[in-house]
Amino acid sequence: MAFGKRKSNETTSDQGSDTPGNERIEPAVTDETDEDFDGPFDIEDFDDAAVAAQGRLDLGSVLIPMPDGGQVQVELNEAGAPSAVWVVTPNGRFTIAAYAAPKSAGLWREVAGELADSLRKDAASVAIQDGPWGREVVGAGNGGVVRFIGVDGYRWMVRCVVNGSPETIDALAEEARASLADTVIRRGDTPMPVRTPLQVQLPEPMAAQLRAAAQAAAQQGQQQAPPQEQPPAEPAARRSAQGSAMQQLRTITGG
Repeated sequence: MAFGKRKSNETTSDQGSDTPGNERIEPAVTDETDEDFDGPFDIEDFDDAAVAAQGRLDLGSVLIPMPDGGQVQVELNEAGAPSAVWVVTPNGRFTIAAYAAPKSAGLWREVAGELADSLRKDAASVAIQDGPWGREVVGAGNGGVVRFIGVDGYRWMVRCVVNGSPETIDALAEEARASLADTVIRRGDTPMPVRTPLQVQLPEPMAAQLRAAAQAAAQQGQQQAPPQEQPPAEPAARRSAQGSAMQQLRTITGG
């Protein structure tokens, strides 16, 4: 975990009693220690912003602490730009992303209801559970489980998508909550429409690796092309097809 002197933070927990679609809220399965989380944090919570980057993966809009043994998996959009960064563990994977929000809390409650409705339309089994920050949306189907955890902050909302198997989802959710609790959001001062995703920016070493891999794939494609034909003029489209193969949650996450 990363540490630094933090200023007082506004409450971000969901204290309301009404639920979307009159769903009954169930308690989430959590560790017996029932840890009381203080985060996630705003970059302004730190007296020294540089301290926020220590021990965290800096993705521009979010700075995420990595769990032990965690690896990074980058999801690319059709243009070849990063659209999501997944943290992969032996239990599954999760991603943390931030969005522009009003100054007052309440956006996550609205989004949670929409996610539950979308999951039902996809014929998934849906449950609303009560987690450390309020409601969590859980969908199960096709042998997998997806859990959405959200927290309202000052002019931002952060959402964690947890994707695993029924056997490992509880352990994975604990890993995701621990990372979310120590995540730092860098919102910035630029006015944005509500729900606008805050930009994901890869660290330069990671971005350089992706560029090198893309160049190698393009060169390999040119070498394999028939000599009498010109190589495809849009190698980026091929790379985007590889990235979009990871988008099984795209329709329900709104990413």
